Amino acid sequence: MIAVYPGSFDPATYGHIDIIERSAKIADKLIVAVLNNSAKQPLFSAQERLDMLKETCKGIDNIEFAAFSGLLIDFAKNNGASAVIRGLRAVSDFEYEFQMALTNKILDEKIETLFISTSAQYAYLSSSIVKEVARFGGSVSSMIPDAIEKRLLQKIR
Repeated sequence: MIAVYPGSFDPATYGHIDIIERSAKIADKLIVAVLNNSAKQPLFSAQERLDMLKETCKGIDNIEFAAFSGLLIDFAKNNGASAVIRGLRAVSDFEYEFQMALTNKILDEKIETLFISTSAQYAYLSSSIVKEVARFGGSVSSMIPDAIEKRLLQKIR
């Protein structure tokens, strides 16, 4: 099975890495897809986010990385994926993700959405929280890998 795990990953957190590692165990090939959304102003460019993910996940053999814009379902279809992986932190994530899964099912009934709950220790984590803590001088070392932390601190200075 080829699966796509999409996200903005701005920056990737330990919660994202947890979902990537676990998804790679159930997929023959996992494509980690960085969303390049022109409507948003990310802190990191799509290429920077790809580079950080590649560095952080270099020990996982069955992963590919790509940037995309447009509809996720088109990206998944064009890459031969039969599943989309979505991470869930809390019940509040579920409502939005469920709506997106139903929409994607209408757009292409052959592609399934698989929900994976993040590990409990990462349930509070989001890229937004990480950036806010870092901007105000708090420690983010328990939230993101060292290589990402170094780039984040350089970026916000």
